[in-house]
Amino acid sequence: MPSLPNEGDNQGTSCLTLSSELPYQSTIKRKVRKKKKNGIITANVAGTKYEIVRLVIDELGFLKTRDEDETANLIWSDSAVQQDKIAELRNYQRINHFPGMGEICRKDFLARNMTKMIKSQPQEYSFIPRTWIFPAEYMQFQNYVKELKKKRRQKTFIVKPANGAMGHGISLIRNGEKLQAQDHLIVQEYLDKPFLMEGYKFDLRVYILVTSCDPLKIFLYHDGLVRMGTEKYHPPSDSNLSQLYMHLTNYSVNKHNEHFERDETEDKGSKRSIKWFTEFLQTNHLDVSKFWSDISELVVKTLIVAEPHVLHAYRMCRPGQAPGSDSVCFEVLGFDILLDRKLKPWLLEINRAPSFGTDQKIDYDVKKGVLLNALKLLNIRTSDKRRNLAQQKAEAQKRLYGHGSMKRLSPGSSDWEKQRHTLERRREELKERLAQVRKQISKEEHENRHMGNYRRIYPPDNKLLLEKYESLLAIAFQTFLAGRAASLQRELNNPLKRMKEEDILDLLEQCELDDEKLMGKSTRQRGPKVFD
Repeated sequence: MPSLPNEGDNQGTSCLTLSSELPYQSTIKRKVRKKKKNGIITANVAGTKYEIVRLVIDELGFLKTRDEDETANLIWSDSAVQQDKIAELRNYQRINHFPGMGEICRKDFLARNMTKMIKSQPQEYSFIPRTWIFPAEYMQFQNYVKELKKKRRQKTFIVKPANGAMGHGISLIRNGEKLQAQDHLIVQEYLDKPFLMEGYKFDLRVYILVTSCDPLKIFLYHDGLVRMGTEKYHPPSDSNLSQLYMHLTNYSVNKHNEHFERDETEDKGSKRSIKWFTEFLQTNHLDVSKFWSDISELVVKTLIVAEPHVLHAYRMCRPGQAPGSDSVCFEVLGFDILLDRKLKPWLLEINRAPSFGTDQKIDYDVKKGVLLNALKLLNIRTSDKRRNLAQQKAEAQKRLYGHGSMKRLSPGSSDWEKQRHTLERRREELKERLAQVRKQISKEEHENRHMGNYRRIYPPDNKLLLEKYESLLAIAFQTFLAGRAASLQRELNNPLKRMKEEDILDLLEQCELDDEKLMGKSTRQRGPKVFD
């Protein structure tokens, strides 16, 4: 099988040690859009060290605010933010992290949550190497090692610090009995039959954008980085376990090797683009469509595991926010994925703060696209702030004067009054849902026009695939503390959630007809009617 040259990167780090400078900035003209007359979108980028974030902000025509300004439309931070900060945000603001996402971005949390899903859905979650969390699962690991010994089989294990980054503290072992019980570690079976490129092992950095957790919306960026080892790969043996340039693909590790190749093109050197890699697959008559489909499923299934945690944490931060409201949070995640020799993708880890350093042209080109396309998809508008203030004022008046609230039934209400009350309540529920559906349609129309190099992978267009994902979501909620998940599960199963605009309009029309009958009015023919 043909292969490619090297590329190192960090296999799952929260913050890479890439330079934040833009060595290519001088050769590329900054396109700064003219500020719109009807207002300016503001951005607080005090929390990032990466110059490319500022460059993208400038190119979009956003105005950078003072470091201490907490009222900006967009707030960008390289590290996770505290939940109280998310709680304080106004509805028109956007911040680039979700609460609760650490449940899949810390190695030990990811292993723990995946184990729960593997127990109930082993076939659907077969893309995670067998994993043990030390010290809690030390004895299970030792029992597994003993079973291997009985069968005269030997396996290699990769040992990582539970919350490590940039390849620090990673080692390979073949004698599992040497590991100590008290160490806080993640131990995984080493995938010793990787797909090779020009004899080198590599992994993929795939960029994912989550724009909402309520409802869940996931986009996959159709490019990324191919990060290669810098020594030709040989299966692990007692003599080569310490040769990390061969076994690890972390950029932060391999950049120190004298064989690391920096190149200014996307098809040479130790770091390449996934766009080039898909062309390589095509040239070698490999199934590119299946490659992207498998990657998409891995990503969606992983985020399904996170969804109950993220949704619960988000609602704790934003109590009273109506389902379907614009999310104040979004997140760009870096999925690190290894392909085995059959091109099956395996999840290594997830970065909630992937590096946006640009010390090579390939970094600049890929990461600029990731950021620029993501911020366009978010559809941050100058009108959002004005609309939010008007909505707050209207809600305050409702609370003060009780306008729009339904009359309560008195204990002695007649059957006729009860029927009318039920109809009115049903009508209000349908109108509220209709407004949500129309808002969602408007959002999707914007997304479809501004997708750029992203593709929506959840919810998928394929109905059978959607049903499978919804079934996995239901299981994920059930495993997320049964009592706490009950209300979330009821909402997930609400039949109104599945209805389209025309279905809701039909039900509203029926409500009108039923109400006319109760009022003794002459019945009319059903026909088109617009509800505002």
